[in-house]
Amino acid sequence: MPKLGEILSQKLYGENIGGELYQFASKIYPICRSITGNGVRETLRHVKSVVDIDIHEVPSGTEVFDWKVPREWNIRDAYIKGPNGEKVVDFKVHNLHVLNYSIPVNKKLPLAELKKHIYTMPDQPDLIPYRTSYYKDNWGFCMTHEAMQKLPDGMYEVFIDADHNDNGSLTYGEYLHRGETEDEFLFSSHCCHPSLANDNCAGISVNAHLARALSGVRTRYSYRFIFAPGTIGSITWLARNRETAKRIKHGLIVSCVGDPGGPTYKRSQRADALVDRAVEHVFKTTEKAPNIIDFSPYGYDERQYCSPAFNLPVGLILRSKFGEFPEYHTSADNLDFIKPECLARSYKGLLEIVDIVENNYKAMNLEPNCEPNLGKRGLYGAIGGDKNAYDANLPVFWVLNQSDGTRSLLEIAARAKMPFERIHAAARMLSENGLLKIV
Repeated sequence: MPKLGEILSQKLYGENIGGELYQFASKIYPICRSITGNGVRETLRHVKSVVDIDIHEVPSGTEVFDWKVPREWNIRDAYIKGPNGEKVVDFKVHNLHVLNYSIPVNKKLPLAELKKHIYTMPDQPDLIPYRTSYYKDNWGFCMTHEAMQKLPDGMYEVFIDADHNDNGSLTYGEYLHRGETEDEFLFSSHCCHPSLANDNCAGISVNAHLARALSGVRTRYSYRFIFAPGTIGSITWLARNRETAKRIKHGLIVSCVGDPGGPTYKRSQRADALVDRAVEHVFKTTEKAPNIIDFSPYGYDERQYCSPAFNLPVGLILRSKFGEFPEYHTSADNLDFIKPECLARSYKGLLEIVDIVENNYKAMNLEPNCEPNLGKRGLYGAIGGDKNAYDANLPVFWVLNQSDGTRSLLEIAARAKMPFERIHAAARMLSENGLLKIV
């Protein structure tokens, strides 16, 4: 295994990592997922082909804090046939066409009655919306507003072949890479949305491949990866793992990481946890216009991990902010919307964040009386005045000047406005040459 402290110096990805991430997202994109059911299981089987996750089944009806695991939902077919007998909506063409968690239905009804069960977006008339009814029995269809307006009067046949099983279960996947300590870094992605590429085939793909990459690296922290249905999945995991949760020292929810926007980071409730500062530093030193937002109790599963009883240092990392890009929760969130290069940037950014968390420490300059003579140690350019010498040696000067035992490498990197990797490399070199020691 690579040595601790060399995470970024190892090639934990190939040149075509963006293509690999996109290809995996493409495989799971067609699957009709929900908060329970075979779609989740099929998705997790794909994840297991990348990294050896454990798959857990939690029976329907299980009490998880103030909630209960819902009945399992599975759907096989659904359509609307118009007065002429032709299908005007077909689940097999696009799985967003059905209200997720619909009860079964097989009836004929007039257009006026049917429209009470049709969901559209008048402000985005050419897109299919994503709608759900998890905890209230209902049935319905989603379609473009343009298509609905063109429906002629008459009788329509509606058919949904689905079931809710009281003896079913909720399924989630989990992978633990054990490090040198039991303290953990949590990565979590929701796996409940149907054919929405950015939200969250992208997050699932990036998380799975990051887990695979770290599985072969010697690390200080242990790394736990969770692939679970949104909200009820994280609530279920926390209810079953209250003691394990105490070991989580850093965490990130990974979602919407494949589009060209952003990037965006939503801080943990603590706001200034190491993971918050690490993400902000990576974004500020590698991205042109990062969007850093404060914590709020609305969003993805970070709100469960940050709930009062846990208050874990878990933030949310995205590219475009959820709810604010036009494609969000619509049929426009398709495979054309996500890009291999954007997936690759997200993946590499997460590795940089891991590198900071793994290698952040405070150090003491062992030659604090003015600058030490770097030249006699072969640590400074032999030819004075080289225009590149200034930039090459600046991280060394920063580390020597700031290492009084009270500042961490991340604090030094932030003040120097340099990538953490450069500061860490300088500190490692100084330590190897007897000029620095870890406090």
